[in-house]
Amino acid sequence: MPEMKPLGAQISHMLKDRGVNVIFGIPGVHNQEMYRGIEEAGIRHILARHEQGAGFMADGYARASGKPGVAYVITGPGLCNIMTAMGQAYSDSVSMLVLSSCLDETAARRGQLHQMLDQEAAAGSVCDWSYQANSAEAAYDLIDRAMLEFETHRPRSKHIQVPIAQLEGQAAPAPRRRAGLADGLGTGSVDLRPLAAALSAASKPLFVIGGGAAKAGADLAAVLETCGAACFETYAGRGVVPWDYPLNFGAALARPSSAQIVAQADCVVAIGTELAEVDLWRAHLGHSCPLYRIDIDPECLADMQRAEMGILARAEEAMASLRPLMAASASQWQARSVAHQRGLWRAETEAERPGIIAIVEALRAVVPDDAMIYSDMTQFAYVANEVWPMTRAKHWHHPSGFGTLGYALPAAIGGAVARPGKPTLAIAGDYGFQYSVQELGTAVELGQALPIILWDNGKLKEIEDSMRSAQIAPNAVIAKNPNFLELARAYGADASAPETLAQMQEAVTAAFKADRPKLIYLSPNILS
Repeated sequence: MPEMKPLGAQISHMLKDRGVNVIFGIPGVHNQEMYRGIEEAGIRHILARHEQGAGFMADGYARASGKPGVAYVITGPGLCNIMTAMGQAYSDSVSMLVLSSCLDETAARRGQLHQMLDQEAAAGSVCDWSYQANSAEAAYDLIDRAMLEFETHRPRSKHIQVPIAQLEGQAAPAPRRRAGLADGLGTGSVDLRPLAAALSAASKPLFVIGGGAAKAGADLAAVLETCGAACFETYAGRGVVPWDYPLNFGAALARPSSAQIVAQADCVVAIGTELAEVDLWRAHLGHSCPLYRIDIDPECLADMQRAEMGILARAEEAMASLRPLMAASASQWQARSVAHQRGLWRAETEAERPGIIAIVEALRAVVPDDAMIYSDMTQFAYVANEVWPMTRAKHWHHPSGFGTLGYALPAAIGGAVARPGKPTLAIAGDYGFQYSVQELGTAVELGQALPIILWDNGKLKEIEDSMRSAQIAPNAVIAKNPNFLELARAYGADASAPETLAQMQEAVTAAFKADRPKLIYLSPNILS
């Protein structure tokens, strides 16, 4: 006879069987049954200081490990607190599974602890799907569905809630995991000969490369070389092809004049990218030629960009199939023209946010190539996203889609958990850092060698600039900041305020080797 245990404990055992080794969260009286089986199952639990932090940690862990990030939260406020992180994971295509408790009855009772009008629907507004499991079998089925979809569909955050009485009730173990997965997506059934012919005939082929193309690197690079295609990278797509590929325009799609470059192309291929507003900052890519889309998400193949041909396939499989079909062609793109244009965009960046490029480049000089970087919504990161040459795909993570503040620190903590002994870096602004500063306690507890670059320009500078450009007198953009150095030390972290770029480099180098996180405080004065 299978051993009966409370369902809360069985869920942890099931997750362990499905390959989950780490869970992020905060226990409470409503979800304590979910904690009954964590240690018994051999799962490591990371205690966050706030459920939003737990969600960002799960996000960062998923991005760094390639495995789903899992979080446990309580009914009501616990779920509400993590919903920001769920929204970010949804927007940025991250595999995050949130498991929460819920009240047993809400329609006929009022005034209960943590009660919401419709918790399931609230969560469903920021994730792929949100369902309540009213039995052990339903909980097991939903968990397996989530895990399967993480493998076969575009990754999105998902939520499963289980009534407290169900978590407390006895249940049989979950079925063992499936033996394997026969995945037919992108197995060669798509005919890529029309695309190969179009690229070979084009005089100015152009690729737009997104984060979904990360695994296509070598084959994609070979295709670009064969047909002499130029390319743009989205922020998430940086590092997929070599930064120094002579026809790489870089991560400059958000520059308005990039539309003029796109308009020169006579064949455009968008691979592994939504071509979303946060990629383009305009409604239309700018092409007037045929557009080919390669994606695993049918929604992207039928959006307002109006692709002439949609190819439902994984990027890596499509490029592996396309590569042998390619014939060398004479491209009219000129490397010197690409380099000149990149120089113009760099000058624009410097003019918009003076001085930051010099700091970014000094920082890059001492950050290892294999470092995993997590940034927040701050001008320092906006500049770095455009000018930092990435040598590896999926090694810089920025909250582009949902655009939340407070992402960098907890996400970096999760990333460091996923890659023990490998370098991880967080970059935050003075305002966004205060959204999740409490997670320093978690990083200290874990003894993480985590440099945290804190860019303090004393205000919400991006908002101030936006107000001025809209002819609005800047309002509510300056707040009194704490002494960040003493605040970090109060949590047990190291902290320093380098006065020169050389001192900054020394501080960062030492921080990668430390036994605790280190806050490295930077302000525009470092350039004076």
